[in-house]
Amino acid sequence: MTMPSRMPEPYGQGGGANLADILERVLDKGVVIAGDIRINLLDIELLTIKLRLIVASVDKAKEMGIDWWEDDPALSSGARRNELARENAELRAQVAELEQGATERRAVERGKSERSSTEPGKAKQSKAEQSKTAHSKTEQSKAEEST
Repeated sequence: MTMPSRMPEPYGQGGGANLADILERVLDKGVVIAGDIRINLLDIELLTIKLRLIVASVDKAKEMGIDWWEDDPALSSGARRNELARENAELRAQVAELEQGATERRAVERGKSERSSTEPGKAKQSKAEQSKTAHSKTEQSKAEEST
């Protein structure tokens, strides 16, 4: 008469599950491991670390609404292209703004130069008038001194 062994059989023998089966089940169903680490000193919370670990297949993760790797440029070439396209559009808009500002500045400078080219005649005229006024004042003062 033989007694059945109470010890479990080693993996890989008989009907036991092997590592591949366990991994397949875990990835198919998904496993969530959550934990918090809190450091308090005299009832004052100094540090809280929240740890969340999800082990699942990509398909299962997408079913759960987790797809952050698709938008991470470091992990997805599509996200990298999208980021480059967005950055390119922003740079084009900035260049257009700069060009528009430069065009407006040139128009303002052109207007100033046109005004300044007509103003020197006025300035000369006013200087001539000023010198005549100054000359007449000196003559009047000389005439007053002589009387």
